[in-house]
Amino acid sequence: MIVLALDGALAAFSTAVASGGQIVASRSESGNVALERGLAMVSGVLAQARVAPQQIGRLAVGIGPGGFTGLRIAIAYAKSLATAWGRPLVPVDSFDILEFGAEFERVLAVVVGRPGVISARYRDGTQMRRASGRIADVLCEVLPAAGPRALEVVGAPKDVLHALAERGMVVRSVDPLVTPAAAAAALAAATRTPPETPHAVRADYGELPAAKPPRL
Repeated sequence: MIVLALDGALAAFSTAVASGGQIVASRSESGNVALERGLAMVSGVLAQARVAPQQIGRLAVGIGPGGFTGLRIAIAYAKSLATAWGRPLVPVDSFDILEFGAEFERVLAVVVGRPGVISARYRDGTQMRRASGRIADVLCEVLPAAGPRALEVVGAPKDVLHALAERGMVVRSVDPLVTPAAAAAALAAATRTPPETPHAVRADYGELPAAKPPRL
């Protein structure tokens, strides 16, 4: 199966093509490039892979949490292409993208939002918890009260690592095994069941808005 994937949630806009469980082409550009250059990047990666739209079996898209603008644009592109080509669209969340291909006993996956704000998911063999908000609040909410003392962390910036160290934890910071993000999404999507319609795919922005409208 050939999968075309897009992601705009994890600090860059990326696209990738997977065929037979292998990445055959990928491209990633940092910054706010999704709106101006996103579709051109998709065309470029398809040309690099020598894949025509009619050969694609399904599409995949990162649904967040992550950056608001890139996430929204990537999902809009993915829905439009899936609808135009009549292909299923598979959503893949940012935590699964960060952890894809690696095996962890205990892991904290971290997605950066606004300065000082994160979304995080803690996972071990018995439990999984996630939260979004200020760093200290999120760590208190997702990490077990009685440990663990040792933890692998993926995607965390320095301020999160410092906050974990202040809690007396021994942390091993690891990079995502599969990059760019769209490559991990493409490989993950090949084995997942897509929703009945691309319109069922929804963005997960993680944190609450910075401001709320007043109640009338």
